[in-house]
Amino acid sequence: MIRLLENIDLKPYNSFGISAIASSFFEFTEKEDLCNYLSNSAMPEKHIILGGGSNMLFIHDFEGMVIYPNIPGLGLVNEDRNYVYIEAGAGELWDDLVSFAVHYGLGGIENLSLIPGKVGASPVQNIGAYGKEAKDHIWLVKGVDLRSGEPVEFLHEDCRFGYRDSIFKNEMKGRVVVTSVIYRLEKFPEFSLEYGALKAETEKLGEISLSTIRQAVISIRSSKLPDPVFLGNAGSFFKNPVVETGVADSLKSRYSTLPVYSTASPDMSKLAAGWLIEQCGWKGFRKGDAGVHKDQALVLVNYGKATGQEIVDLSGSIQRSVFEKFGVMLEPEVNIIA
Repeated sequence: MIRLLENIDLKPYNSFGISAIASSFFEFTEKEDLCNYLSNSAMPEKHIILGGGSNMLFIHDFEGMVIYPNIPGLGLVNEDRNYVYIEAGAGELWDDLVSFAVHYGLGGIENLSLIPGKVGASPVQNIGAYGKEAKDHIWLVKGVDLRSGEPVEFLHEDCRFGYRDSIFKNEMKGRVVVTSVIYRLEKFPEFSLEYGALKAETEKLGEISLSTIRQAVISIRSSKLPDPVFLGNAGSFFKNPVVETGVADSLKSRYSTLPVYSTASPDMSKLAAGWLIEQCGWKGFRKGDAGVHKDQALVLVNYGKATGQEIVDLSGSIQRSVFEKFGVMLEPEVNIIA
């Protein structure tokens, strides 16, 4: 199915609930729909790819085409002794994939429960939570190259994954539309419970299992993060900053309660952005309808009628105050559409 519409308000398509008019809106439900369109029409130079809109902030109307790959599908494509390979369409809700995996006893993505958005964004953003990232289990990314109009595939090693980063946010930004992702999930799961209070919360629910880990993550996230259905937000607005370990140690010596996490490199450490923001007094701040959530300082919210520019202005003020106090520059995790 194809829908090609003009002058569409994107408010229902972004979790901040920001009103922005897109000049054109192209929705399709099969990869072939996009290939056929590109064989007959040139893609407008200005375009963006929109999934669940849970990581986008529009600051004004968008004078271009919004590409909306609303491709369904979820099923097994292969398995071997240790793994099951599940392919999910870009339009599937991410948490539906996690629920599916846990239901069938397949491990690897249970820590990523309740992350908003759709499957198509998971390799682009390399979503992560509670010590796990999407890249840990992505086997193959399928898509369409908007320049050639041809299907393309990216193995894990081709994706150049980093912390909330990938080739799709860099060299291939705006060029490749993800149409489906194949995840390699574990038949014999190895649990990852070291991050935050996850282990303690899981143990409250009984024996540690995929199901209790998922329920623990859902419980923790629900207690800290507002539901965008009721309060516009994009989850974590900033990335947790990665700094040299010497810098982290110096800050830790001055601020003993600062959470510091190890990274793959012993020379680099990760700091908790929410803690830094809270120490600067921003938690619960509100100006007009733009604010910082009362329970989680990492989450910027739209109380109803905030504009994208008001949210951006607030984020800039937060960045400056954190840098002035700690010497650390926060980087937005949210994709700001100018």
